[in-house]
Amino acid sequence: MKKVLIIISALIMGITSMDAQYDNPQPAEYQALVDLFNDWRKFEDPPRLNGVPDYTEDRFKKDHHAFKDLEERLARITINDWSVPYQVDWHIVRAEMNGYDFNYRVLKPWVRDPAFYQTVWMYQSDVPAHEGPTNHATLEFWTYQFPLTHDEEERLRSDLKVIPPFLVQARGNLTGNARDLWVAGIENFKQQVRDLDQIAGKLQGYKTQSKFTSALENAKKATKDFIIWLKEQAPGKTGPSGIGKDNYTWYQQNVHLLPLTWEEELQLLQRELDRAWSSLKLEEQHNKHLPSMTAANTPEEFARLTERGVQRFMNFLKEKEIMPIKSNMEPALREHMGKFVPKNQRNFFSIGMHYDPVPLYSHFIHWFDLAQVRDDPHESPIRRGPLLYNIFDSKNEGIATGAEEMFMHAGLYEDSPRSREIVWIMIAQRAARGLGSLYAHANEMTMVEAGQVHVKWTPRGWMKREPHLLQFEQHLYLRQPGYGTCYITGKYLIERLVTDWAEQLEKQGKPFVMKDFFQAFNDSGNIPVELVRWQMTGNKPNYNQ
Repeated sequence: MKKVLIIISALIMGITSMDAQYDNPQPAEYQALVDLFNDWRKFEDPPRLNGVPDYTEDRFKKDHHAFKDLEERLARITINDWSVPYQVDWHIVRAEMNGYDFNYRVLKPWVRDPAFYQTVWMYQSDVPAHEGPTNHATLEFWTYQFPLTHDEEERLRSDLKVIPPFLVQARGNLTGNARDLWVAGIENFKQQVRDLDQIAGKLQGYKTQSKFTSALENAKKATKDFIIWLKEQAPGKTGPSGIGKDNYTWYQQNVHLLPLTWEEELQLLQRELDRAWSSLKLEEQHNKHLPSMTAANTPEEFARLTERGVQRFMNFLKEKEIMPIKSNMEPALREHMGKFVPKNQRNFFSIGMHYDPVPLYSHFIHWFDLAQVRDDPHESPIRRGPLLYNIFDSKNEGIATGAEEMFMHAGLYEDSPRSREIVWIMIAQRAARGLGSLYAHANEMTMVEAGQVHVKWTPRGWMKREPHLLQFEQHLYLRQPGYGTCYITGKYLIERLVTDWAEQLEKQGKPFVMKDFFQAFNDSGNIPVELVRWQMTGNKPNYNQ
């Protein structure tokens, strides 16, 4: 009887979580979980060797027993009588530890993936952390504000000085045989050279420029020498880069907490591709008597287009009561309104943006998420920062992609019906690139062949014009299993969550209010959708844990 009452209580807690999340008393052992989480995160940040993170084989072997001790500590924490939000936190820690274990056993980015050693990042990611496996010594140039303070000058110089010894260590660690990852990784370091040149240009004429000269020159030389070494080694790299179907399924179910197999993802993405193409054709039929869309072809036209786009989008969210409106949302969107690109230089996303930026602005609710993280940190210390190993992808990329279609159906384009065509093109493109990534991870296609799936099945030839974007995306998805599909799989899981939420409200005789849905959804934090669903509805996930 006691067990039945616990289950009923958990279900009720899940349903009422639309009003509150952590209102239940904190379990006695919850602090033990938080302490373990802090110890785990300290462990996950590797010790330093010669001033840089130590990814050597000896270090991983030496630390393996400590990792097993952490896993055992987690297993000893009993959570069956905890309310759902606290149980969710336990599963987050479990997922992160599974991610470390998978990297240790299978993915091994420090062994197989040269791009893992890319250090310089000039831009902020639109999700909580950089997409793909990322080392612990990144130089986040976008975080520096000029003029630099003395402390910031020292931080930048220290960040630059990491590069030469780090790339020396990389040569000893990179013993893998993943050809596509190896060859594609060379481009990351060519970009790092260009980024270092950009940093040098930013520092040109700066009052303490001389403090950085040696560090910049050494970093650039080390990067160029590393490119030469990668090219010399490339002919001997002949093995596959995908992780295989079984490993892919285990990773998705035990790390990213998706209740799907490789085969089920393939079926889902093919269905979405077919649906997007057929819907596009029906949309074109519906709109055939309307004038064709006209792209902005001057900076002035683009500025007017994007300004109207911001106003249209924000007014829609307010007037249709789609989302709770916060003061930080419009400024976050305005920081990413886009820049004019000449017609012959536009890639997939800028093509659509120059016709109508609003479909992409729907995706840019990413920046609302990040503004919330910055201005209203989650009350759970476990959810406050970015989850490791891109575990946030189903939620962040799923809702950004899902919002494009949700907002369309909710009436965003009543005054611009041809904009609906752009939405279907974007869904088709994401399904196509995800399909390619699945075949690449199954080692049924090379990265280049997967890219051709991406190009062939993107409508109107919009992916044929920019090979850099194509390589960047397929390379990322090969490096990070599941990322190429998460736009569509996450969208699907969120649509299922909407179904569950609406069905429960209907049983209670309550209306479905989109604003309330987004409130509860966003307040759950940047965690896997299946954990959000559990917290919002009481329906416990059925991923393979």
